[in-house]
Amino acid sequence: MMPRPAEVKQTLDLPPGYTLVALRELGDAFVHGCAIAPEAGAGTLVWVRRYDLVEFAVVLEPDEPLLSARRAFFAGMNAVADAIAAHCPPEREVNFDWPDAIRFDGGLLGGARLGTPADCAEDDVPAWLVFGVILRAADMAHVEEVQAASGVSLLSEGFEMVDTDAIVESFARHLMTAFDRWNERGFEAIARDYLERLPKRKAGERRAIDANGDLLVSLPAGSGPPDRNSLVDALARADWYDRQARGPKFG
Repeated sequence: MMPRPAEVKQTLDLPPGYTLVALRELGDAFVHGCAIAPEAGAGTLVWVRRYDLVEFAVVLEPDEPLLSARRAFFAGMNAVADAIAAHCPPEREVNFDWPDAIRFDGGLLGGARLGTPADCAEDDVPAWLVFGVILRAADMAHVEEVQAASGVSLLSEGFEMVDTDAIVESFARHLMTAFDRWNERGFEAIARDYLERLPKRKAGERRAIDANGDLLVSLPAGSGPPDRNSLVDALARADWYDRQARGPKFG
């Protein structure tokens, strides 16, 4: 029996340094996070109390120009994947589609977005960033059966209802760990973790994340300059996101 929304836990156990802002079911964590970020400050985590989606956003305050600060997106993606992996059934894989889609056991589970101040130039240090996530927790009741079969949800893949909130709590801890790792070992450690979950398109290709967050893909020596995949352009498309349904696409 599927628990009713009112039965979902009403608070989260977050590590020190986080401030929880909880919204009702119709709230939009990402939009709300961007709206309150200038006053709310770093560590504010906006969470929507829903049973069908895991939806949250966290405010960050970088200390470098926007051009390179966007790379915080990859630390966030790693933290989401680590949180899912910590609660998933054994022998299941969490992978990415460049740069923002999250797949579980091959099916599209959700994705992430990055919000930045509209008036921030590339060479300026942004006052804030917002990293937002939506994961499909349960099969959507209003979606036709054939369409729903092409997607995956946490509950349909063996997670428990209690795991949906625990994933947000786990994300908060893993994000702190990711930034500690960045500070201690440099961004290359973050890039390496991210690229391990990004399937290769061709055998032998080499990948790297540039200083501005672009994905560089090269084949063995002598094959010319690497292909550049723009992070900014891909985040703007958000191919995983259904804007009308305000949730992950199916497929």
